Amino acid sequence: MDFYRDSTWILEYLEAEEKKGKLSGSLQSNVLKTCTKYKVKNNPKHIYAVVASCWKYRMYLERIMHKSGILKTIPQKKGKPAFSRLTIMLLCHDLLISKQKRIQMGKHPIKDYVLKYKTRLHAELVKLKVKLKVKELSELVDQDDGDDATPVRWIRINPLKCDIPVVVEQLNKKFPHRVDHWDQLSPGSIYYDEYVPNLFGIHPSEKITSHDLYKQGKVIIQDRASCLPAHILNPGKEDVVMDACAAPGNKTTHLAAHIISAAGDSNGGQAQIHAFEKEPARAKVLQKMTSQAGCGSLVKIHVGDFTRLAVPDQFEDVTAALVDPSCSGSGIFGRKSLESSNDSQDQKLQDRLSKLSSFQFQVVKHAMSMPNARKIVYSTCSVHAEENERVVIDLLLDSKVKEWGWQLSPRSEVVPTWPRRGIAEEFEEVFRDDKPKCQLLAESCIRALPREDGGIGFFAVCFQR
Repeated sequence: MDFYRDSTWILEYLEAEEKKGKLSGSLQSNVLKTCTKYKVKNNPKHIYAVVASCWKYRMYLERIMHKSGILKTIPQKKGKPAFSRLTIMLLCHDLLISKQKRIQMGKHPIKDYVLKYKTRLHAELVKLKVKLKVKELSELVDQDDGDDATPVRWIRINPLKCDIPVVVEQLNKKFPHRVDHWDQLSPGSIYYDEYVPNLFGIHPSEKITSHDLYKQGKVIIQDRASCLPAHILNPGKEDVVMDACAAPGNKTTHLAAHIISAAGDSNGGQAQIHAFEKEPARAKVLQKMTSQAGCGSLVKIHVGDFTRLAVPDQFEDVTAALVDPSCSGSGIFGRKSLESSNDSQDQKLQDRLSKLSSFQFQVVKHAMSMPNARKIVYSTCSVHAEENERVVIDLLLDSKVKEWGWQLSPRSEVVPTWPRRGIAEEFEEVFRDDKPKCQLLAESCIRALPREDGGIGFFAVCFQR
C-alpha cells in the first residue's frame, strides 16, 4: 500500500500544479522532484513508471471510472471518502492497463473495493475502445514519456483561398465520423470546435499534410489556443491591425482571414495589417507564410524592433493590435529548458521570467500608446503567472495606461463559454480589499493547460478603451 500512497501524493501534486497553471518542465523532472520533496521511501524510478503511465491515460481512466459508478459508492470515514479518487485511479490503471493487469498490493479494503467493480470496469473499457474504434487505448497515446505528444491535430479553414462550405464538405468526406468532443477523436473522425469558427480537431495520427487541402493552403494547421487571440480581437473590414510580434505568421494569417470574412471577397488589395518582426530571417518566414496563405496584399511587413519602428504619430490609423511577444514557452510540448529541481535552477527560472515579463510589459504598453487603438489582445504560450496575470496587473497599475483609458474587456466579450479563466489569487495579492473585482479581472483572462485543454498551454486577455 505504501507504493500506492506515495504515487497518490505525486499525482495530487501534479494535478494541483496543473490546475494552478504552474506545472512546467518535463513530467519526469516533476515526479522526481516531488519524490524528493515528500521523502518517499519507494524507488522514485518505479513510482515514475507507474505515475507517468497513469497520467498519460488519466483522461480515459476518468471516463471509465465515471461510467462504472465506482466513484459514487466510496465508503465514508468521518464524513469524508475513505479512499482517494487518485488512489482508485492508480488501482484501476494497474487492473486495466498495466502489463500484468493486476493490482500490485496485498489484502487491503481499497483493493477489495476496486475488485468489486472489476467486471463493470472491464465492460466500460471495452465500450470505450469500441466507441473510439481502437483495439487498445495505447493506439491513442504517444508511447514515449508524453512530453511531445499533442492530443489533437487542429486545423482551420483558410477563407483566403477557398469557399468554406466546399471545404467543410471535403473534410466530412475525408473524416466521416463526427464526434461531440475532441477527447473522443479516433482515426477517421472529426470534431467541430465550439469556440473558434471554422476550426476542426482530428486525431494526431492523421497525415493531413499529405492531403490536397493542406497542400493548396485551404486548411492551416494551428493549435486551438493559438487561434484564440485573433478570434478575440475579431478585426472587421474597417480595422487596421498592428501585429507586434508576428513571425512565424499563423496568427497574422488568422487576422487576415477575419478581415476578409468581414469584408466579403476582397478588401481591394489595401494593406490592413502591419506585421512587425525584429529578426530578418524570421521576417522572411513571415513573408513566405503570408504569401502562401493568400494574404500578402493585406499585410505590410516591418523588419525591426516594434518599440522603435512603431512610432505612434505614424500609425494613427491603427485601431486594434495583437501582442504575442517572446515568452518562456512553458506551455509548449517538450519544452524542457525550464526544468527546475534545485534552488539554483529555480533562481535561474525566476530571473528569466523577470526579464521576460519586463519585456512583455513594455511591448504591450507601447502598443497601447497608439492614439486611435481601441482594442488590444495580449497572449503568451506560457503557464507562468509572472508572464500572464502579473503583466496584466502591472499594466492596470501603470499611470500612463490609466491615463490612456485602457481597461480589461469583460468575460462576456472574451470567449465567454471558455471554462478555464485567470488565477484570481494573483489579483487578490494586489487588490486585497476587493475580492469581487479580483474575480471579475480573473474572469476576463483566458487560460489553457497543456493537453488537458486539447493543445498547448496558453494565456490571453483583451484590453479596450
